[in-house]
Amino acid sequence: MVYVDIPSLAEIRALSELRADAVVSIYLPTTPVTQDIEASRIALGNLVKAAANQLEEAGFDKRRLAELVEQLDDLRADDEFWIYQANSLAIIATPDRLRTYRLANRLTEILEVSDRVHLKPLLRAVTFPHSAYVLSLSENSVGLVELSSDLPPEEVSVPGLPRDAATAAGKSTLNDRSHSQRIHGSEGQKTRLAQYARKVDAALRPLLVGRSVPLILAATEPLASIYRSVNAYPHLLPHTIASSTDRWTPVELAEAARPILDEQYASEIEAAKAIFAARKSDRRTTTDVADAARAATFGQIDTLFVDIDEVLHGTVDDATGEVTFGEEGPDTYGIVDEIAVRVLNSGGKVLAVRRVDIPGEGSLAAILRFPI
Repeated sequence: MVYVDIPSLAEIRALSELRADAVVSIYLPTTPVTQDIEASRIALGNLVKAAANQLEEAGFDKRRLAELVEQLDDLRADDEFWIYQANSLAIIATPDRLRTYRLANRLTEILEVSDRVHLKPLLRAVTFPHSAYVLSLSENSVGLVELSSDLPPEEVSVPGLPRDAATAAGKSTLNDRSHSQRIHGSEGQKTRLAQYARKVDAALRPLLVGRSVPLILAATEPLASIYRSVNAYPHLLPHTIASSTDRWTPVELAEAARPILDEQYASEIEAAKAIFAARKSDRRTTTDVADAARAATFGQIDTLFVDIDEVLHGTVDDATGEVTFGEEGPDTYGIVDEIAVRVLNSGGKVLAVRRVDIPGEGSLAAILRFPI
């Protein structure tokens, strides 16, 4: 099992505001296979030594450095902690506290030492959180399963959800016969299935109202099309698990849903890239880091693409957004990271992606709210 604990957007905002005399941000690949985790523990040890060397060379207080290293060494020695891992691990440490996040996506090894958190890799988890509901629907049964990034999938109890199509229609079976022993026609059956679908939709509304979590439908025809025709939830995804899932476990539903979520996220990236292309002729885009920093400082960016793997070191002026590029060290931080934080704080959207998914394939790309 993959154990995941992804930070919420509120936690991301809190981390973005964290300032300390030393903040060590570590991202390293891990594995849920316990017997193979030792390589990650060794890698962490090497990164801790590298962080300590950076701080020593910068003349950091020796007592505070010892406190910082002790926390990281204690984590590395915690055998139980390493039993339950995912595909990547994020560690945020100061001399006073340490936080960890186990992530489902695979990240490259990164070490950043600064006065603030290096957030960009964590933004990938927030961009595509891998949470959803799966509605398993057939004539014989209906159920809702919740997929979470940090918990096993589980069935959700929904008040008022009909047991099956016949119950929803007030019948013992949809194939009941008239006094003439003739089976009701297909039009009559479709009418009852539509009645059933409307009752399912009505039962789900109180649970889903105000949410934006994707809903994935698992159903076969004609019920799949009938349900889509009456569904009122705007975040029902267009792709269906087109199988009879009456006897499927929540885990089996989750496994079938994950590729649909991945496909949906890929389509969201393509849609954002199409908007970028359309806004380019209106001078409402930029791929220049310095321009993006100024635009983010004044709340001008609507959507920002950032490369989760690259780090450009330097500083960004708090008041003007002016960029000063510099060498890696405790006195600098990730410039694009800082731009992303400012976009989030002004209500913009950040897409933390691979470089190949960034328009222009540079360090970043921004869609602006108004022309430069």
